[in-house]
Amino acid sequence: MIDVNLLQHLETYLTENRRKRFNDVLPQRTKHFTVATEDVYQLHNTSAVIRSCDVFGIQEVNIVEEQNTKRIDREIAMGAQKWVDLNRFHSVKDCILDLKNKGYQIVATTPHTKDCELHDFDVTKKSCFFFGRETEGLSEEVIEAADCYLKIPMVGFTESLNISVSAAIILQHVTTKLRKTNIDWKLTNEEILEKKLDWISKTIKSYDDIVARFYDNS
Repeated sequence: MIDVNLLQHLETYLTENRRKRFNDVLPQRTKHFTVATEDVYQLHNTSAVIRSCDVFGIQEVNIVEEQNTKRIDREIAMGAQKWVDLNRFHSVKDCILDLKNKGYQIVATTPHTKDCELHDFDVTKKSCFFFGRETEGLSEEVIEAADCYLKIPMVGFTESLNISVSAAIILQHVTTKLRKTNIDWKLTNEEILEKKLDWISKTIKSYDDIVARFYDNS
């Protein structure tokens, strides 16, 4: 349970602009959709996906690093890793199990005989969009575990898009469509308070000292 008095005290250390940004952004965050990247080789692609998630209000990103372990490229992510929660997994199996336990359907973003085109996708279902390696695409493990196969309609000679571009297109479409529904897609009040406290802790210098002084003087 969040200490609301502490939170209100910490907010006094924020600039008016930063405080307003937190209050404007948090009501637009969602966990109804999430994204998973599977062993993406090019570092800037994972970082760009994280940035897109932040832009379109996706609060959680799942990163599978079964073969390729790497740090997030701070320059490409443009600080988005501070605002988006990263869940890291060493195996696809663990990632899928965690997502299913949280109630997500697994959406493989790949052409398939039973695929669904983006404009027909049912946004009412809690979904995780899986994006695979640049050359090989998604693993058979993800394909077999998928509940849905999603593709972006294309009419040119090029048969595929960069994963960061694909993620941006898909997220822009599904989040726009989601916000027009009556689905309860927003974070809970408790989640909003928790996330605000987390963001404040990443913003204020000497955060731990300020918290200690607050409780010493209480």
